Amino acid sequence: MYLDLIKIFLPTTVAFFLGLFLTPVATHFFYKYKMWKKYSRSSITTTSDFSKIHNEKDELRTPRVGGIIIWVSVLATVLIFYLLSMLFPSEGSFGMNFLSRNQTFIPLCTLLLGSLIGLWDDLIQIYGSGRFARDDKSWRKWKASMVAGLALLIGIWFFYKLGMDSIHIPFAGDMYLGISIIPFFIIVALATFSGGVIDGIDGLSGGVLASIFAAYSAIAYSNNQIDLAAFSLVITGAILAFLWFNIPPARFYMGETGIMGLTITLATLAFLTDSVLLLPVVALPLVITSLSVILQILSKKLRNGKRLFKLAPIHHHFEAIGWSSYKVTMRFWILSAVFAIIGVILVIISR
Repeated sequence: MYLDLIKIFLPTTVAFFLGLFLTPVATHFFYKYKMWKKYSRSSITTTSDFSKIHNEKDELRTPRVGGIIIWVSVLATVLIFYLLSMLFPSEGSFGMNFLSRNQTFIPLCTLLLGSLIGLWDDLIQIYGSGRFARDDKSWRKWKASMVAGLALLIGIWFFYKLGMDSIHIPFAGDMYLGISIIPFFIIVALATFSGGVIDGIDGLSGGVLASIFAAYSAIAYSNNQIDLAAFSLVITGAILAFLWFNIPPARFYMGETGIMGLTITLATLAFLTDSVLLLPVVALPLVITSLSVILQILSKKLRNGKRLFKLAPIHHHFEAIGWSSYKVTMRFWILSAVFAIIGVILVIISR
């Protein structure tokens, strides 16, 4: 038990300090090459409420690729412990290596592929031109298609390589899905990715996602998936290093290179820990954020343009009614921590 905890917490500490060490170098690179958006959201969102809370100057002068720090720190940590086991073979070094085919290979690949696709999207908005650089609706559809394509590959791996063909129904047992688990995973991945719009206030997404990944580390540990628990908490450590520099005023934003990889990885972890139906509880802030956008769109279409919220996503609504960005961020962090704990408890007692 003690060795398992060391295996989980030591790599997490390494990932955190690696992130802190890499950030000054990365930040210099981000600012040197002016890696911020070319077009402000004000050019797309024209409501007076948004103009009141939006600082266009900061958005057009703050790099948006800070998520690189997260996945590079995770990758470096994984490689450090893997190479130590290869170069200095011993019981201790083998025991600390948490890269395994049946637990961490797929979520690591998911994180890297999703992050690279997200980085491509960020670079288009930084250096591109035309409607794609403005992140218009047609480009968003393309992004959703790329997420669906990646999710399709993961779903196929789940079914054909890992033999995953059922999901756990809390308090009721398993439900057989067969090959239908592939489209089901695509739906879950797209739904989780849609919650990525939470990356809209300094420090908000980092604090929320840190709680969620920490919760999945606890869930994996309760399943005796020690490698997966270590991997999930390593992501948490890397996110905390990012958050150190993302709290207001943010030195950089997470960007799609962070959000895309993390959200798809989150969906992957939910399936690997057989807790996908409780993902909405563990990740409730993402659900609320995504749902607020959907409800706003439906309200405009069904109520002759009338809005349900002053602004969507909902964190901007709270800003529009007078909450400071600090208050919104802190309360979302609290909400995320509370529901992450509730989710872990439900997963454990529902088996």
